[in-house]
Amino acid sequence: MTPLVRSVRSADTLTRDALAVLQPGFTGTTAPDWLLRRLGEGLVSVGLFGRNVADPAQLAALTGRLRAEREELIVAIDEEGGDVTRLEVRGGSSFPGNHALGAVDDTALTRAVARELGRRLADCGINLNWAPSADVNSNPGNPVIGVRSFGADPQLVARHTAAYVEGLQSAGVAACTKHFPGHGDTAVDSHHDLPRIAVDLPTLQERELVPFRAAVAAGTRAVMSAHILLPALDGEHPATLSPAALHGLLRAPATEGGLGFDGLIVTDGMEMQAISATYGIERGSVLALAAGADAICVGGGLADEDIVLRLRDALVRAVRDGELPEQRLADAAARVRALAGRTRSADVGEGVAPAPGIGLTAARRALRLTAAGPYAPLAEPAYVAAFTPLANIAVGDETPWGVAAELARLLPGTETATCTAEAAAAAGTAALVDGLLTAAAGRRVVAVVRDVHRHPWMAEALSTLLAARPDTAVVEMGVPQAPPQGALHLATHGAARVCAQAAAEALTDQRLSPGE
Repeated sequence: MTPLVRSVRSADTLTRDALAVLQPGFTGTTAPDWLLRRLGEGLVSVGLFGRNVADPAQLAALTGRLRAEREELIVAIDEEGGDVTRLEVRGGSSFPGNHALGAVDDTALTRAVARELGRRLADCGINLNWAPSADVNSNPGNPVIGVRSFGADPQLVARHTAAYVEGLQSAGVAACTKHFPGHGDTAVDSHHDLPRIAVDLPTLQERELVPFRAAVAAGTRAVMSAHILLPALDGEHPATLSPAALHGLLRAPATEGGLGFDGLIVTDGMEMQAISATYGIERGSVLALAAGADAICVGGGLADEDIVLRLRDALVRAVRDGELPEQRLADAAARVRALAGRTRSADVGEGVAPAPGIGLTAARRALRLTAAGPYAPLAEPAYVAAFTPLANIAVGDETPWGVAAELARLLPGTETATCTAEAAAAAGTAALVDGLLTAAAGRRVVAVVRDVHRHPWMAEALSTLLAARPDTAVVEMGVPQAPPQGALHLATHGAARVCAQAAAEALTDQRLSPGE
């Protein structure tokens, strides 16, 4: 009987370890029964998304229910502030994103913003944030990073990454710095395909890795891997699945050219096409653990019990088949449990003074105005033409953006129209602009764009509009890469709600209070 007892106990331990390394999501604003059962069986982490959030009280009740099942629990969320928000997914963020903070270049401000964001997360029972983005946005054509980056200068990105980590963790919320080893130099979105970054190792060391070294030095508790292929590092596997990237670079000591990171390594979402379309989620998860990852992030797209059971069973099977060393799985599970124990809810957010207006203060400081000549502030209802690109998956299309809503609060009667690439192609640029001018009916026009340098249709439509109405004000809410145009050009460095507030204030020469 003794061998049988040992076998059963070993199987139970293996299953609990396999559950422990998963960071799954779920649907709804209350905890489903299946999730509560799996917490009792060994699950240690839960990931939250916009679909799980109604308001702070609901969110606190949800995390409280989860912790009633398992006290030492990691509750994670993807809350970068700025364009990528889950706490305020339906209204827009109270915090500007990284690009705005980098434009101000005041590390004390970045630290204060991250601390207030961390305080709000902690108040809701969240103790791991999949942020900050430490990517150096060296490729202006990047479709997925952009304003999520502090900027294109590695040293600037490094000092603000460190400040963000310090601020967030001072509120008791663990930072998860991403996307290692750097997603900035790509024109491909890893949600859709596998990006390939053809830089040599010296460039990687001198550019992409600089912010991650700063994050490690600042004590980041976790690092998230990127689904990107760097042939100079590993010609076969993307970083998430690469022992050379995770074990050989991120974990390796500084004396060997590594970062010496000893915290939790989390994968980016495994259902992203860069992994799932090539390896499959089960096989990809096994390879990620074997390469050195500790936690498997899944749940942005696949968010039910079936995916948890599939991944649990795939990891157990891989150990039994000799594909994944049992000790590697055990070590990964131990790291997850250690972080869960270190960030217990009772210790999170205590003694952090609220700073409710810090986000709007930062957005105002990030605003950059360029005037072609004298510009009279708007005093009557305006007409807003929002040239709207397709949102990337990280940002999502649930979160509103633009200045129309904030402008209408200051100038009731302001109207808006949304213009897309499809509309421009169907009607033709000239007809599209004629329609806008007819609808404007003589009112002053505000054109809102987002990364106009990346969208030829948008640049053409804006030029046509400005030729017809040179008194138009232009608000760029993406990366201000293109030269300023318009009678007044405002660069907000992001599309957060507070960035829109700051722009509306500048257009009207009025001020909104943080709570308005």
